Amino acid sequence: MALPTSSPTPRRIETLEMRGIVKRFPGVLAADHLDFDIRAGEIHALLGENGAGKSTLMKMLYGLYQPDEGSIAINGRATRIRSPQDAIGQGIGMVHQHFMLVPSLTVAENTALGLPAGWRLDLKTIARGLTAISERYNLKVNPNLPIWQLSVGEQQRVEILRALYRQAALLILDEPTAVLTPQEVDDLFRILHTMTDDGCSIIFITHKLHEVLSISQRITVLRQGRRVDTIATTKATKPLLAEMMVGRPVVFEYPRPAARRGDERLRLEKVSALSDRGELGLREVTLSLYGGEIIGLAGVSGNGQSELAQVIAGLRPIKSGSLVLGGQDITRQSPAERLTAGVSYIPEERMVDGAIREFTVAENYILQDHGRPPFIRAGFLLDQRAIRAECQKAVVSYEIKTPNTDTPLKSLSGGNIQKLILARELSRSPRLLIAAQPTRGVDVGATEYIHRRLLDERAKGTAILLISEDLDEILALSDQIAVMYEGRIVGILPREGVSIRQIGQMMAGVAADAV
Repeated sequence: MALPTSSPTPRRIETLEMRGIVKRFPGVLAADHLDFDIRAGEIHALLGENGAGKSTLMKMLYGLYQPDEGSIAINGRATRIRSPQDAIGQGIGMVHQHFMLVPSLTVAENTALGLPAGWRLDLKTIARGLTAISERYNLKVNPNLPIWQLSVGEQQRVEILRALYRQAALLILDEPTAVLTPQEVDDLFRILHTMTDDGCSIIFITHKLHEVLSISQRITVLRQGRRVDTIATTKATKPLLAEMMVGRPVVFEYPRPAARRGDERLRLEKVSALSDRGELGLREVTLSLYGGEIIGLAGVSGNGQSELAQVIAGLRPIKSGSLVLGGQDITRQSPAERLTAGVSYIPEERMVDGAIREFTVAENYILQDHGRPPFIRAGFLLDQRAIRAECQKAVVSYEIKTPNTDTPLKSLSGGNIQKLILARELSRSPRLLIAAQPTRGVDVGATEYIHRRLLDERAKGTAILLISEDLDEILALSDQIAVMYEGRIVGILPREGVSIRQIGQMMAGVAADAV
């Protein structure tokens, strides 16, 4: 494969067509005769709920899966893509949602991974090629820095650089803005437009409909493995796209009566805590949460939000400071004691901290409450009838799609797993709810449902800390917005009158008074 050492301009794919693509897995028709095409210089958005077939279709285009039926043609010629290496050789690159980078290696070394082997690794030549590409597209990355020293936005640029270094003419971007500030999103969009000006084609996968409307030329919507339609972006609206994805009208603006602030439920006073890396993840955080109010916590991933949620839930010890819940000092209390005191927690990583894949739906529902009535009898025996009955009530009430309560959790979609966790945490009628990334990786329909439930809890007087990297979600639900940067809360703003740009500046470290 010829690799660029001077010219950063990628080669060109005039057209790529996928016709009648079928992919079957045991018991599932993941792709049902799907059609998709893209042209040179086009940004084509791919939308659909979880399980709609987006990832399956793109994995077949990138050579990770092989289609059972159908054809792929590049520039009018039929082709077979047998592996990612084959895809790269034909000018197709992919930037995954979770970056495929080795933190201890430099940008140049990460780029060298997977290149044709020779007798000598010429990192200087690779670095020169990366510099030429970064200057052309304003990607601004030092090829000699290790990945661990780069911000999340810079790591994403490295992924794009790697693809362009391999002369990608078509780039698949999977949820590319999930961990970026608004300013970084603007920078990314400028980079993508420069790439398309050079003839590069981009497939843009995201849940954020406003981004689709602002950057794409065409939009293809999938539902249940089938293509609903492909339309010009100029003819699309958020309500139309959401209805195409879900099959019914979706509400984006919820009725929100003015908050009726109740008593102070939780007070954090100068709380500091270590991160998993052994450095300060929280730095003297002071925050109050009140009943009947949603505090939205915004920030770029890795700025202390996870540590704050875990500290409140009792899963991470604090180095200094105090936590007071309803007048009671809970600083040294265990997670179980905080649960009893009225703290519920929807964790950021639902399959790590919130559920057990191999357990059934019913077992996951009682995961934290199996030792409490009505789930036990005679003081220590599990009451299976009561467990199934209570779980079935939750399944019906929360519209959880599952064959039955004895179904293994791993058989459910991400949205239904999240609904089950939500049902479990709200079943205790908590005084305080920590909702960390409650709709991450969840489709439009499930997101709407979860938002409504959170607003219902607010109306009941529950104090809610909403931690989210989705600013649309923060703005839609919050009464006040706190912003974290490098382990500190740099400011708290009232929801009314605040702009995404203001929040974005604070996420980049600008203090609230300066904004």
